[in-house]
Amino acid sequence: MGAQVHIRRPSSTQRSEVHAGRAEPRSPNRVLRWLASAFGLALLAALAGAGTAPAAENPYQRGPAAVAENPYQRGPDPTRDSVAASRGTFATASVKVPEGNGFTKGVIYYPTDTSQGTFGAIAFVPGYNGSWAALEWTGHWLASFGFVVIGFEAINPGDRDTARGTQLLAALDYLTQRSPVRDRIDPNRTAVIGHSMGGGGAMSAASRRPSLKTAIGLAPAIFSTDMRTMRVPAMLMAGQNDGTVTPSYVKNFYHQIPGSTEKSYLELTGAGHGFPSWTPNSVMMRKVIPWFKIFMDNDVRYSQFLCPLMDWTGVSAHQSTCPLLPGGPTPTPTRYEAENSPAVCTGTIDSNHTGYTGTGFCNGDSAVGAHAQFTVEAGTTGTATLRLRFASGTTTARPASLIVNGSTVHTPSFEGTGAWNTWVTQTLTVTLNAGSNTIRFHPTTSAGLPNIDHLEVSTT
Repeated sequence: MGAQVHIRRPSSTQRSEVHAGRAEPRSPNRVLRWLASAFGLALLAALAGAGTAPAAENPYQRGPAAVAENPYQRGPDPTRDSVAASRGTFATASVKVPEGNGFTKGVIYYPTDTSQGTFGAIAFVPGYNGSWAALEWTGHWLASFGFVVIGFEAINPGDRDTARGTQLLAALDYLTQRSPVRDRIDPNRTAVIGHSMGGGGAMSAASRRPSLKTAIGLAPAIFSTDMRTMRVPAMLMAGQNDGTVTPSYVKNFYHQIPGSTEKSYLELTGAGHGFPSWTPNSVMMRKVIPWFKIFMDNDVRYSQFLCPLMDWTGVSAHQSTCPLLPGGPTPTPTRYEAENSPAVCTGTIDSNHTGYTGTGFCNGDSAVGAHAQFTVEAGTTGTATLRLRFASGTTTARPASLIVNGSTVHTPSFEGTGAWNTWVTQTLTVTLNAGSNTIRFHPTTSAGLPNIDHLEVSTT
């Protein structure tokens, strides 16, 4: 598909939009699905000459039938005015997060309505030396459109993008597993967003956890992520007058994202580097909200606002991979229980602490060298996401080596979880070979490993 360029000149301001074509032709099924979502089944049926298709056959249909077919869709049909509003249809509340969860000064914002099922979860971090107070205005705004949001500050104000990415993932894990609102959240629908160094952190987090539904970088300072490997749908937003993270800098990273990954670039007219900070920014939010709705809720009712861009107010340039279509369901990970073969536990198999899955867990019994090993299968060589569930009633971290097929690839540290029956999950990314692989968690101190419940493996 060739690039389509639309030039508009409202008043004296010229704005240009580019719908960048993909590197490969779009499949007929993909285009037909987009036609169905954008124009309704009647037009699709007319084009196919087959009459009106049953509603159940089209998961992207707009209108009342979509509510039943898409279990994630929340709220009434959107309009141009509703997307531009500073509040959605959900009443919201907030709760502060206690310290010691891998980030600091966290606040959770959530819809109070529990009648419509669970919501997607978003983690949001500010930039270098930035405070959450500068971005606090986004919390209730996003939650009112049907998301659970955790905003926080970096542990160290000068943390760079990789550290902020790690903290974004820790915040999501806390939000979905241990927070007081975890029962309101679908843990399979998570996303990250950040400003400046935090925007680079969002890209870092997405590169390490490909199961994320999307990532948004606001004037992103990207130092550590190879965007050529990005598989998570990504929106990059720049300020036209930003001299710190310039539009050309951001656009360069946008073009590095492969054509097979949904992506969008937006440039805000006259905006400087601090465009998300302190003052509510409606231009930013009426692009961010549809993006989150499309990729977190599979809600293609919101595609009309971005493909093509409906409202150019405050936007000087735009590129995207239209039509923007949400991905398929997240692949179900394969679970390997630590107490069952082919897993090997060189400690004891116990069941004296509640909350484990399966029939028990691996207790290294604080023995030097006592390890937990899993034999896992991969269909092809490539990246895999590991999620290790563990509990540790101590206050001292227990470091370990992650050894894959005989080579140490990570040195994770397992923090205390507060009690032996409080289970948490640590996520790591590794490369697996096609076929059988051995994954060993080997303690590096005399404290040994925490109790290991199971390992979940997702290949991409």
